[in-house]
Amino acid sequence: MSAATLTHRLARRDDLPALRMLMDAAIGELQQSFLDPEQIAASRLFMGLDTQLIDDGTYFLVEADGELAGCGGWSMRNTLYGGDHTPGRNADLLDPARDAARIRAMYTHPTHARRGVGKLIISLCERAAREAGFRSAEMMATLSGVPLYRACGYTPIEEVLDERGGVPVPLLRMRKQF
Repeated sequence: MSAATLTHRLARRDDLPALRMLMDAAIGELQQSFLDPEQIAASRLFMGLDTQLIDDGTYFLVEADGELAGCGGWSMRNTLYGGDHTPGRNADLLDPARDAARIRAMYTHPTHARRGVGKLIISLCERAAREAGFRSAEMMATLSGVPLYRACGYTPIEEVLDERGGVPVPLLRMRKQF
């Protein structure tokens, strides 16, 4: 099988239905080796798209030969992770001289996993964050994403158990200096 041609663009509000389908597939399938079914169900409370990223123009969509393959973004806002439906969000702006940009809502469709989609999204996010004056980035990684983020130079800074969905879901806060 030849490598697909990856293209990217900023996501738009009319992409929301397709993005939500991709996220649902990624959450349900790519976490199976890392979380039990109850944890996967619980993680849906705090995983998903924050449409503020689309409105801010910081959310990318990647296609492989014209098919939606992945999405992800970065943020200049205080919320570290979570979708529109997640409690505890904070849209306050970060100070690039003091704060780390946020890498947010990274998802790859299971049929496109481990084919360069995630690395492309990370590189797009890091470049845009640097251009906005940020000198580092942080993320809250799912266990399924940790290998990619380590390969991209992120290091763990805090282990977290998010229990908002009724069962503890392990996450790893990670950081990278630019």
